Amino acid sequence: MTTACVVGLGYIGLPTAAMLATNGISVVGVDTDSTVVQAISEGNSHIEEPGIRSLVQKAVNSGHLTAQAEMPEADVFVIAVPTPITPDKQPDLDAVRAASETISQRIKRGDLVLLESTVSPGTTVQLVAPILETSGLKAGSDFSLAYCPERVLPGAILRELIENDRIVGGIDTRSAQRASDFYRSFVKGKIYLTDATTAEVVKLSENTFRDVNIALANELSRICSTLGVDVWEMITLANKHPRVNLLQPGPGVGGHCIPIDPWFLVSADPAAANIIRTSRETNDAQPRLVAQLVLDMVAGAPRPRVAVLGVTYKANVNDTRESPALEVIRALEEAGAEVSAHDPHARQFFRPLVTLEEAFKGADAAVVLVDHQDFEGLDPKRLSQLMRSSKVLDTRHCLDVARWREAGFQVAVLGTGTAK
Repeated sequence: MTTACVVGLGYIGLPTAAMLATNGISVVGVDTDSTVVQAISEGNSHIEEPGIRSLVQKAVNSGHLTAQAEMPEADVFVIAVPTPITPDKQPDLDAVRAASETISQRIKRGDLVLLESTVSPGTTVQLVAPILETSGLKAGSDFSLAYCPERVLPGAILRELIENDRIVGGIDTRSAQRASDFYRSFVKGKIYLTDATTAEVVKLSENTFRDVNIALANELSRICSTLGVDVWEMITLANKHPRVNLLQPGPGVGGHCIPIDPWFLVSADPAAANIIRTSRETNDAQPRLVAQLVLDMVAGAPRPRVAVLGVTYKANVNDTRESPALEVIRALEEAGAEVSAHDPHARQFFRPLVTLEEAFKGADAAVVLVDHQDFEGLDPKRLSQLMRSSKVLDTRHCLDVARWREAGFQVAVLGTGTAK
């Protein structure tokens, strides 16, 4: 039986490890967080994702998935560690470097090493390969090495791991083919082979495409607000064109991919990445623009109180990584506002979360930052009775505006320039 070691048991590593284990591969998951290791060892999942708990439970109960802190020997090593950016917007590859160094102490002739983490172009060839070769083995001849980026959507990770097409970039043809054969154990989508650096740029470009187009939507929302045009209606009508597909504006861009990946491309060629950099700066500025809209709504209120609805980076998940809510809250508090935040999904945030009632109690305004399904059934009449002033800003165009206005709310919608 093939043995695999998955290094990093987060939003990608854990589903991948469980998927491999339930498809006949003996998997050891490695993570530096002891609470993660313990949870998985007990058949539990520390991440919120449809179907993940039952899949992990099945994998652990089968005896094919175990978790530990120490790196074992294996036939295949999958690196799925975090790759954030530094405060000055440079790629932080420390976790990839550390994982590669540890694997170099365990690797043997004939092994396959797969890097899934988002990295700078050239990382597989220029960083990972040389580190692994400190073992005395040669990449390409003694062991295989490939870059295989994940391409999944939180909330549908398990389905997309199986159904989505994969890009596999090897340091040589044999590495790419071996990687393809390995993923074929559970992937039903097409697998396209290329070289490692091309695969790295493909991954970065996919998320940069979305970031640039979200920046366009955010910029249009600002222009429409100035003109008194409803950006949401405008986008709906513009998208009637057969070759137009405008995305939607919002309070900012979150998650571990879209706000991060463009900077990897910028760092690769700063002089050429003008549109990419400007788009990233446009989206990074959006949370403080939203905060200012809220501050305008509560102007004149003594020690204004604001209720924040939603702190995850997208709807119906518990992931708060790079959430725009963090910057919105900071900007509000810097301006002297008292903020209470509520989210029915989030487990961890940089500050304590409160109940819905506690968030609205005595508030001068509320701001909806995430379009969770839980918020669709809110009772505006009841919430209005808890507030000092019934005002709400909807940044996701998800509230039934007429219903909230009937309940006595002054409702503002991002990108419309209206508040009635």
